[in-house]
Amino acid sequence: MIEQFQKHIDTRLSFLKKSRLLLAISGGLDSVVLTHVCHQLNLNIALAHCNFNLRGDESDADEDFVMQLAEDLDLEVFIESFDTKAYAEEHKLSIQMAARQLRYDWFEELSTQLKFDYILTAHHADDNLETFLINLTRGTGLDGLTGIPETNNSVVRPLLPFSRQVIEMYANQNKLKWREDSSNASTKYLRNKLRHDVIPVLKEINPQLLQNFQTTLSNLNDTADIVEERLQKVFKIAVDVNNEKGIKFKIPEFKKLKNPKAYLHEFLKDYGFAEWNDVVNLLDAQSGKQVFSSTHRLLKDRDSLILTDINSEENQQIVLISEDNKNIQTPIGTLHFEEVSTMETVNSNIIYLDKDKLKFPLLVRKWQEGDFFYPLGMQGKKKLSKYFKDEKFSLVDKENAWLLVSGDAIVWVIGKRPDNRFKVNESTQQILKIEFSK
Repeated sequence: MIEQFQKHIDTRLSFLKKSRLLLAISGGLDSVVLTHVCHQLNLNIALAHCNFNLRGDESDADEDFVMQLAEDLDLEVFIESFDTKAYAEEHKLSIQMAARQLRYDWFEELSTQLKFDYILTAHHADDNLETFLINLTRGTGLDGLTGIPETNNSVVRPLLPFSRQVIEMYANQNKLKWREDSSNASTKYLRNKLRHDVIPVLKEINPQLLQNFQTTLSNLNDTADIVEERLQKVFKIAVDVNNEKGIKFKIPEFKKLKNPKAYLHEFLKDYGFAEWNDVVNLLDAQSGKQVFSSTHRLLKDRDSLILTDINSEENQQIVLISEDNKNIQTPIGTLHFEEVSTMETVNSNIIYLDKDKLKFPLLVRKWQEGDFFYPLGMQGKKKLSKYFKDEKFSLVDKENAWLLVSGDAIVWVIGKRPDNRFKVNESTQQILKIEFSK
């Protein structure tokens, strides 16, 4: 196995040879073998072990074993103890999910603080098959059938090509010791049930199961690449705007597609939406119709679907500005105040006001129904709702409209139009320049 592992590192993971590596070790067969083969290849590794305190003395014995192994191999080791049950209850997670979250959060923290380049885990070919079957039984798309990635950001899994049988054979041939986790024998967990009751039957039916499975994964990943290429092309065509405010999709482009629901699912699946029929129905809904997830909103606006964050705290925020403030941070950007002697550049983001007409403190707030102002360059007053309609504001543009206010009077629809009542004229004594930047 050591020759195969060396070849695998040389051909696919050569970047590991010049990297500082944090190896996640439980004390079980897989992580012990990974530790030994990495040590044999003189890779620059340190060990990280989590004591989840779920098996009493057995958990403590695992910790002791890892510490002794690190000493025997002269490797640096990090140990962290967790109250996993309390964490699971607090965050309403299963014990398995809680342990996973605690483990990877700690690994990332260690990696960042101590400047490790990569985190190594001991997932192997049998783990990959188990994950595939778990996803298959629960219902999944193509993403759930492409297997565990060998490299995922900073996490690398060098043992993925190797079966549990090959790993155990290496351990026995080299007289390695490891710890057995008694919970792995229980079939109350789906993964263990597949491992003990289902996969052995499949291997009996087809002794080449793992090799054929690897071929299947390779084919599925090739297909996933083709799908991703197509999705990127459609995304470029279908997206009108993509910025900090959200994403604006062109509805007519989706209607040209044979299966718009599939594309909408792929573009929006990471935003928490669940009612996909409701999402698709937005394509033909009246303007103003909305679908919500816990974190995002999808809004029909004329010929567009607009995806935005839900941020109720920002909507209620008010910013006060005193007379001596020079730079003020607002939810939509920065306002810079400066007294000047003459007016120069004027555009939608720079205005000049008669300072003596202002009542401090000024405030910045969102617009409200019933608000009105006297638009500069126009006669008389106008309701903001009418102004927005005339200027062809989208529903999202209206929701993101912020005002600079003096007393009860609107001074400026920020970044759009100032109010006529505060303009500079021949009798102005103090000119206040206000510049807005995002």
